[in-house]
Amino acid sequence: MPTPQERLENYSRSHPREVLRLTVRDAMGEGEVLIYKGFTSSLTRATAFEPDVPVLEPDAEILWVDRIQAPYQPQNIRFLEQNLSWTEFEQRLADRGY
Repeated sequence: MPTPQERLENYSRSHPREVLRLTVRDAMGEGEVLIYKGFTSSLTRATAFEPDVPVLEPDAEILWVDRIQAPYQPQNIRFLEQNLSWTEFEQRLADRGY
């Protein structure tokens, strides 16, 4: 079964005009992660150069998902949807086969 990160990356490959911004919590605390066109990177921590190294730890809890109109411009964010719970977004992924 694919991990949440893999499912979100697959979704983002199919939605190239959209950026996903996640608020996550793990053993190191809260952080923000962006997923765009199948690639994941952290906004608050170092991201490995190797794309096969997951950004989301296995114990990470996804708190919120924001759907943002691409391109991502931090000074001018255009939200499509904001503060979706992981339960809500995960159900959308399942409904769409991700």
